[in-house]
Amino acid sequence: MFCNQCEQTANGVGCNVSGVCGKKPEVAVLQDHLIYGLKSLALYADKIGRNAEIDRFTVEGLFSTVTNVDFDADRLGALITRCFALKEKAREIAGTALPGAVAAWRPAGDLPGMVRQGESYGINTQHVNEDVRSAIEILVYGLKGLAAYTDHAMILGRTDDGVLAFFQKALAATTDPTLGLMDFVGLAMECGRQNLAAMGLLNAAHTEAYGHPVPTPVQLGTKAGKAILVSGHDLKMLEELLRQTEGKGINVYTHGEMLPAHGYPGLKKFPHLAGNFGSAWQNQAREFVNFPGAILFNTNCIQRPADVYKDRLFTWGLVAWPGVKHIDGWDFSQVIDKALALPGFPENPGQEILTGFGHNAVLGVADKVVAAVKAGKIRRFFLIGGCDGAKPGRNYFTEFAEKVPKDCVILTLACGKYRFNKLEFGDIGGIPRLLDVGQCNDSFSAVQIAVALAGAFDCGVNDLPLSFIISWYEQKAVAVLLTLLHLGIRNIKLGPMLPAFITPNVLKFLVEKFNISPIGNVDDDLSAALAS
Repeated sequence: MFCNQCEQTANGVGCNVSGVCGKKPEVAVLQDHLIYGLKSLALYADKIGRNAEIDRFTVEGLFSTVTNVDFDADRLGALITRCFALKEKAREIAGTALPGAVAAWRPAGDLPGMVRQGESYGINTQHVNEDVRSAIEILVYGLKGLAAYTDHAMILGRTDDGVLAFFQKALAATTDPTLGLMDFVGLAMECGRQNLAAMGLLNAAHTEAYGHPVPTPVQLGTKAGKAILVSGHDLKMLEELLRQTEGKGINVYTHGEMLPAHGYPGLKKFPHLAGNFGSAWQNQAREFVNFPGAILFNTNCIQRPADVYKDRLFTWGLVAWPGVKHIDGWDFSQVIDKALALPGFPENPGQEILTGFGHNAVLGVADKVVAAVKAGKIRRFFLIGGCDGAKPGRNYFTEFAEKVPKDCVILTLACGKYRFNKLEFGDIGGIPRLLDVGQCNDSFSAVQIAVALAGAFDCGVNDLPLSFIISWYEQKAVAVLLTLLHLGIRNIKLGPMLPAFITPNVLKFLVEKFNISPIGNVDDDLSAALAS
């Protein structure tokens, strides 16, 4: 195996024995095989136009290969088999057999054969020029992130033909030997544009279904009663679980990226949405031991489960781990029965933290914000957020937030907020200094806030007193970064390490065009931002 798609990749180069995420070599190879199959499918799908079954499968197939989603070799093998069946269907619709090895792809009929084939499809063997390969990897990882946002929107009944067409166009392009470095750079920037559209679509789906988030205190303690913990990102799944647990004496707690769910009126109306338990995804093994109820994962973020809680763990949607019970569809009775059989929590109130500062909430007080900036009460905004992770160096983001001057406001989003969201930051004239914009899925809100502030000050986003301090871990962060670059946002600080799949020449291009740079010393980086 060779996998370098996440920030924790071994030695900052690539995992080649076993994934740091817990991914076994055969799973990594099967994921490479699935991506190869999706490229074969895309060659035909790009020619036949929109096909709902093929488009949906492409999105789900890409999302299944995102870090911390599907660790089940048998399920991946089934996806590869279905991918081939859909490729053949598309070929028949197209009425022609395209030339080339990728178009002729046919998987083996058994899992070991698929693994052997997949070993020849790895990312290091498909392209000779390392800079072109780097640009293609950025594009493919961006597509994986785009697929995650698109899948969430699809679950809520929202699609965008332009986004769906781009998946097929971009995947097909990666097989074209006549395209060069700048062609793939252009496609990566287009991926950023399409990701903005997908995030906007998801935002609209969320707010139509559940209302705009409102600032809401979230309890970190516990309520007496049986308990279910929901981890991941999917709000529709949480809603269905809340409906099915009404009146059963079960309290539902959020974990990780589900924390912002408490800010949505359509979800917070359920009185048994009790609070938030634990912190970011990488701490689950030591935190879940202390959760006396059922645990349900609905999207990426799962780690290798410890035996002590594996029997009360469930997965749903595209998430899977070998030996862990998987829920198909929307019937959560197995999870409910398990929760009822477990002891649950005693009453133990704790700290409260605020969430729910989506763009609608922030822009609702935009006049106060603008006035505070013009009066010199707010000197600068810092967006400090992104993915959290276990690798050393992420204490940088905690230290940075702690050292931000008291006349500055911090916007945060995604699970990177857990590095500092329990700290007390106070307020500036009634405006909280820490504004939790939401999930990584809510990056659209952060963009909308920045664009609206730029409009209020009649300047470009790069001219605002706003600094981007971004932590990354997996491929959704790649998609969001491409969106920021598509918008022309410069001077982004990225860490804790730069992606292993970016070559020196590609990095040089990003530095020259966008002045993107790795995080450094907190004091130096903060001083530079305040002086800009």
